[in-house]
Amino acid sequence: MRDGEYIALIRADNPGPFTLSGTNTWVVGRDPCWVVDPGPALDEHLAAIEAEVEARGGAAGIVLTHDHADHAEAAPAMAQRLGVRVAATRARGAVRIADGDEVGPFIVVATPGHAPDHVSLVAGSACFTGDAILGEGSVFIAPDPGALSGYLRALERLRGMGLEILCPGHGPVVKDPQAKIDQYVSHRLDRERRLVAALDAGRRSVDELLDEVWDDAPEILRPAAAVTLAAHLDKLEEEGRLPEGVERPKWPW
Repeated sequence: MRDGEYIALIRADNPGPFTLSGTNTWVVGRDPCWVVDPGPALDEHLAAIEAEVEARGGAAGIVLTHDHADHAEAAPAMAQRLGVRVAATRARGAVRIADGDEVGPFIVVATPGHAPDHVSLVAGSACFTGDAILGEGSVFIAPDPGALSGYLRALERLRGMGLEILCPGHGPVVKDPQAKIDQYVSHRLDRERRLVAALDAGRRSVDELLDEVWDDAPEILRPAAAVTLAAHLDKLEEEGRLPEGVERPKWPW
C-alpha cells in the first residue's frame, strides 16, 4: 500500500491467530525515510525493508511502537544493516522516547493497554498504531495498573486528533479512523457491561466469566481473552465496583 508515495507497507510472512496476515512494517517518507516496527527477524522481510529504504534514499532511524517480538525482534539487525539507531520507550539499547516527543516526522502518543510501553506515532494525519488498534478484530489488554482505563483515554485522545488514516501493526489500513475508534471504544464498554452483568448474576470463576462474556473468542484465543478479563477486573477494582470472591486469571503466563 502507498499513500501518495509517502508510506510503504511491507508485511512480514508470519501469519497467525495473534498476527493476523502478518506483522506490518511501515517505511515512511524519503531522503531519508523512517522505519516503523521492523518486525520479526526473517531474512526475506529484512531484505525487503532494506530494498525499500534504499529506494527512498536511505534511513534516518527506526521507531518501535512497543517491544513485543513480532514488532521489534528485527530491530537490532535492521539498525546495523541500515546504520541507524532505534528509538523506543524501553527496548534495550534504544534511544528513549516518551509521550509528546517528536521523532523525525512523528509525534509520540502514549497508548498503553496492550503493553505498558506502547505508543502510537502520528505523522500529519496518519497514525501508526502498532497493536493499539488493528486493521481488523480487537486487541488484548494486558493487566497493569490503570491499563484499561489508560487505554480508553488514549483512544479518546486519538479520536480528537483529526486523523485521516490508521496504519496498524496487523491487518489492513483503516481509512475511517473515527468509525474504527468508535468501534473499539464501544467494544470495550460492551465487554464491561456484559462482565458486570455476569458478576451481578453470581459468576465468579475465570471459566464462568469467559464463557459468559468472551463466548465469541475461539479456543486458541481464550488465553488472550483471559488476559483481557484480568484487565477489566482491575478496572472494576480501581473503581470500587468489583465484588468479593472473584477468581483472577494468572498473569503473566
